[in-house]
Amino acid sequence: METEPLPVVVTVDSGVARLLPDLDRRRARLLTLDGAPQSWVDPDDPERLEFEYVRHIAALLTTAMPGEGPVDALHLGGGALTLPRWLQHLRPGSRQLVVEHDAALAALVVEHLPLPAGAPIRIRVADARDALEEVPEDGVDVVVADVWAGNRIPARCTTIGFARAAARAVRPAGLHVANLADAAPLDFARSQLAALREVFAHVYVITEPSVLRGRRYGNLVVAASHRPLDPREPTRRVAADPFPARLVLGDEVDRLIGDARPPSEEEAAPSPAPPPGTFRLR
Repeated sequence: METEPLPVVVTVDSGVARLLPDLDRRRARLLTLDGAPQSWVDPDDPERLEFEYVRHIAALLTTAMPGEGPVDALHLGGGALTLPRWLQHLRPGSRQLVVEHDAALAALVVEHLPLPAGAPIRIRVADARDALEEVPEDGVDVVVADVWAGNRIPARCTTIGFARAAARAVRPAGLHVANLADAAPLDFARSQLAALREVFAHVYVITEPSVLRGRRYGNLVVAASHRPLDPREPTRRVAADPFPARLVLGDEVDRLIGDARPPSEEEAAPSPAPPPGTFRLR
């Protein structure tokens, strides 16, 4: 008789990490850091994405990268490697670099949730901003920025310099996408959109209407590209999500930005701290 898997609890560089079994799926795990959910992954079913913001990122990547051939991707922030596994499953042979600042966390994930054998996915322990600036011009098809230190995005990853580095790294037909979080009056999110608008031709936002209206703290997935995306498929997918969301683009993004300015390096500040209890297991 097969025994039920047990939680794995390890002190890593940035806190206490837990890999919690999913009782409905034999190899699925929820990764938490200091009690806050970070990633959910099922190595046996890489297409299953439990977190809604991850589904929003996937909807944008699917639209931005039509076809079936391999792509080049840079993931800033590793977590449980959910999106690299998803991309490898859908686009076999994709060359992916995952940058994770917490060496012990990366080792924990690879030990207990091994990557597919032979998959060209590399993990590098480094600072996200430094790694992004080292990418050659037009070096990748996609940059996914999901960079968090605890529950806040580090200041170095919130500036116009970070946006410029992403715009330089992404190929003409590629996409930069980032996971943000904010609450009313959305000053942080607006500043990030202003930075992207300065260096990319097209900017998009996916979020739940309650977050967009400033009624609660929550995730906003922002994306930017040098060429326009066809909005029909991501609009349909996020509207049909179990937690319906909206795709905002064009003039509506401009109105959302309003008079916000891109943060300079001197003005760099981390994203706002979430309200107490946000994103924690209950």
